Amino acid sequence: MKIEKFVLGPIGTNVYIVINEESKECFVTDPAACPAELVSHIRNSEYQVQAVLLTHGHFDHIMGLDDFTKEFPVPVYACREEKPLLESAQLNSSAAYGMSYTFSRAEYVDDGQELEIAGFRIRVIHTPGHTAGGCCYYIPEEKMLISGDTLFHGSIGRTDFPTGSSSQLIRSVREKLLILPEDTEVYPGHMEETSIGYEKKYNPFL
Repeated sequence: MKIEKFVLGPIGTNVYIVINEESKECFVTDPAACPAELVSHIRNSEYQVQAVLLTHGHFDHIMGLDDFTKEFPVPVYACREEKPLLESAQLNSSAAYGMSYTFSRAEYVDDGQELEIAGFRIRVIHTPGHTAGGCCYYIPEEKMLISGDTLFHGSIGRTDFPTGSSSQLIRSVREKLLILPEDTEVYPGHMEETSIGYEKKYNPFL
């Protein structure tokens, strides 16, 4: 596995390309934007995009979806509980920032469901709190977790947006993420990477 990070969009969202180095198949997470350099990098690297995985539906994680799926017509997966937010410019906060955007072509997945994408077995972990349908994607064999805005390095996601809940978020992290192996590498939606072990020991919110 190889992971490449692009920081894109109006709030500096981490967009990851997760690559199977043997097949060059990959998936992409949370396309906040779809600049020409991202498209050309994928094409020049001869990566074969298989899917887009959304951790949640806030505007700063989805604004590039239309352009990206025009270039790479692949399925877009999101947790089922996130459907109302993806399809409402008010709930996903794009309207508040003057750039109303919705997306209605997602394929919805459920907590505990496993996806086979690019040769990886990816487990969906529904982690409500930042949003009602926020989720993380865990690849046990690679000891890696894509945490979106649920868990950050030394922090957790905001809960003051529509459908957010601080009590739910803390419960989600404690009961669903901190039970993962401590050497699990965590790739969040913003800022730098961390690990489950580090967050168990040092995260002041937990």
